[in-house]
Amino acid sequence: MNNIWQEILDVVEEKMGKPTVEAFLKPSRAIINKEDNKLTLIVPNEFIKTYIEQKSGKLKNIIEDILEGENLKLSLEVDESIGNLSQEEYLENNNKVEKNEQKGFLSKYTFETFVVGPGNRMAHAASLAVADNPGKAYNPLFIYGGAGLGKTHLLQAIATTIRSKKPNLYILYITSEKFTNEFINAIKDDKINSFQEHYRNIDILLVDDIQFIAGKERTQEEFFHTFNTLYESGKQIVLSSDRPPKEIRTLEERLRTRFEMGLIADIQPPDLETRIAILQKKAEIENIDIDPEALVLIAEKVASNIRELEGVLTKSMALCSINQESRITIKHAQEALKNIEDNKLNNLPTMDEIAIAVSKVMQIKLEDLKSRGRKSHQANARQIAMYLCREMTKNSLPQIGEYFGRDHSTVIHAYERIKEDINKDQTLKRIIEQIRSFLKSV
Repeated sequence: MNNIWQEILDVVEEKMGKPTVEAFLKPSRAIINKEDNKLTLIVPNEFIKTYIEQKSGKLKNIIEDILEGENLKLSLEVDESIGNLSQEEYLENNNKVEKNEQKGFLSKYTFETFVVGPGNRMAHAASLAVADNPGKAYNPLFIYGGAGLGKTHLLQAIATTIRSKKPNLYILYITSEKFTNEFINAIKDDKINSFQEHYRNIDILLVDDIQFIAGKERTQEEFFHTFNTLYESGKQIVLSSDRPPKEIRTLEERLRTRFEMGLIADIQPPDLETRIAILQKKAEIENIDIDPEALVLIAEKVASNIRELEGVLTKSMALCSINQESRITIKHAQEALKNIEDNKLNNLPTMDEIAIAVSKVMQIKLEDLKSRGRKSHQANARQIAMYLCREMTKNSLPQIGEYFGRDHSTVIHAYERIKEDINKDQTLKRIIEQIRSFLKSV
C-alpha cells in the first residue's frame, strides 16, 4: 500500500512539481481495497476533489497510469476529518472503525480548537460542564443552531474529553439518521432485543440532528424509551438540532417535554471578531502563513457559516501552493472568494427549490404554499417563501405572485413584512437561516 502511494507522490512531483503534491496529494489519504480492485483517495474537501476530477486531467492521468499497472481503479471521496492524521494514522483509524463500537469520533474537534464568542459562549460553557460532570451537570443538554456553526464540534469535544478522563465509560456519538436506519434494520432482521440492549446500556449518548426523527412515529417511540432508560439510570444525553424543541413540528409532545427537561443552549452565527479568531486558530493549527489583510477580508465576506469560512481559507492555501508561494496574500483570498461569489451567481435557486426548502424546514405540505389556505402557519410560510424568492432569484414581482397564485401587491406586502420582522424576531431569523442552509446543501 505504502509503496504504491509513495510511487504516486514521487511521479507526480517529478512531472508536475512539488507544489502540486503539497497542495493536492499530501493533504489526502489513500486506501486500497483489493476485493474491489480500487484505490480510494480520501481528500479533505470538495475543492481538491473537483480539481482532481475535472480541472487537472494530467494529475488524474498520472495516478490512473500508475494504478493501471497494479490493476486498480481510482475513486475519490471527501472526508473533512483527515486533516490532522498522517497516512498511517488514517489507515489505522479506518481499520478500527469497523471493529470499534465507539466510531465516529474526530480527534480534531476538541474544546481547545473551539473558538468561543458571544454567539456560542453559553453552549460552550454548558458542554464543558457536561464533559467535567456527565449525568449530573445538565441532562439532557440540547444544543441548537444553524448548519456549520459548531454543534457537531461541541458534541465531539464532549465525547473526546470524557473518553480521556473516564476511558471505561461507553460513549456513543451518532446521527439521528443512523439511529433510525439501525432501528429499521433491527425490525427487518428481527433483532429488536439486541438493538434495545445495545442502546440502553450506553453511558454517554450524543445524537446529532435529532430533528430528523420528527414525523417517524415508531422511531420516536423507540427513542422515547431509550431516552427514559438512560435518563433514569443517570446516564448523560446530549442532543443537537437546527431548531429548539418547541419548533420541531410533528415531534411527539412527550419527547418535546423531555428534550426541554435539562438545558437548552443556542449557537448564533459568529460576529466579525469571532470569525477572525476562527481563521487565526485554523491557520495556527495547520501552520498556515497568511497576511492579516487577507484574513480580515475572508472574515468580512463569509459571515454566516464556519464551514464555508474555513473552506475559503483552504482554497486560498491551495491557490498559494499552486503559484509556488509560501504566504497567503490578499490576492489569493480575493481569488478564492471570487470562486464562491461566481458559484452563488451561477447557482441561484429556482422558485421550486425555494418552495421545497420552505416546506421541508417549516414542515408544511408543498401544495399549501400555493393554496388559498389562511391558517397562520400556512400564511407565514407562504410569506417567507415569497420573501426568499424576491431575495434569492431574478424573478419579477408578477412572476413570484403568479407562482404562488397571488397578485404582485401581495408579494410586496409579504416581502416588506418579513424584511421588517426579521430584525426583531429571532425565531423568524433562525427559520430563514435554516432555509438558506438547506438550499446550500442541496
